[in-house]
Amino acid sequence: MTKPFTFGVQVGGTRDGADFRAHARKIEDLGYETFYLPDHFVDTAMAPMVGLAVAAEATTTLRVCALVLDNDYKHPAIVAKETATIDVLSGGRAELGIGAGWMKVDYDALGIPYDSAGTRIARLEEACAVIKGAWADGAHSFAGKHYTISEYDAIPKPTQRPGPPILIGGGGPKLLRLAGREADIVGINPNLRAGAVTNDAATDSVAENIDRKVGWIREGAGARFDDLTLQIRYFFANVTDDRQGLAEAMAPAFGLSPQDALDAGISLVGTVEEICDILVERRERWGVSSIVVGDDAFEAFAPVVGRLAAS
Repeated sequence: MTKPFTFGVQVGGTRDGADFRAHARKIEDLGYETFYLPDHFVDTAMAPMVGLAVAAEATTTLRVCALVLDNDYKHPAIVAKETATIDVLSGGRAELGIGAGWMKVDYDALGIPYDSAGTRIARLEEACAVIKGAWADGAHSFAGKHYTISEYDAIPKPTQRPGPPILIGGGGPKLLRLAGREADIVGINPNLRAGAVTNDAATDSVAENIDRKVGWIREGAGARFDDLTLQIRYFFANVTDDRQGLAEAMAPAFGLSPQDALDAGISLVGTVEEICDILVERRERWGVSSIVVGDDAFEAFAPVVGRLAAS
């Protein structure tokens, strides 16, 4: 089933209140659907839940979502309550982006144990149960290895029922299968098994590997696969008249051939017309309809949004 394109912007850095609100309104005015904030400590990112609430207050249609919350930083019942609160106050415009955590320098800076990937993913799976239980009608209990909830009737309940869409991003088989089972939106990411962004993040994003990642999502989702929205956050997005020249200049730094760099699932390069064609081709191949770019690219990509949004 072909899903219509939607577009979002991941906003980084810090801004004062007036600039932050104006930035959110500009993103909305250019036709983007979703405003995203990251969740990190060893950088200049702002606290996501506070920022998302402000962005929602400053706009009228823009949806707001973390890309993505690290499950290890906060108890999932708190995440559920905060997300439900934003959803109620925004009139149903919240989404919940959550992941197992990966950036080791954040864990080291805060003194949080950096458990094995398997443990972090298992904890995320339990967190999904806690969050969905909190959003459901009535009290719920949950007893797992990592979380225990006893007859907890969370308030407020979100405006969107059964709850805000859940976005889970991942790059490896175990996490993408979990996302297929539990999420509404699945972010197809590089595998950041090293706990940092390294060159193998680029090589892990070549087209054949995206094929495999979609297969893992499909395995986890089973019969619900067609209900999922698949997303890519394009970390290298550039509107240019010289697609090949840019690829030849950038590819060696990532250990890729120019063609592999252009085809990689983190790369979106070309004229507006070429980019529109690429996105349509990738939607046909991978089913990816949710497109996210960064602050550095959203204005240049506005013509792409204008042509493809909701199509």
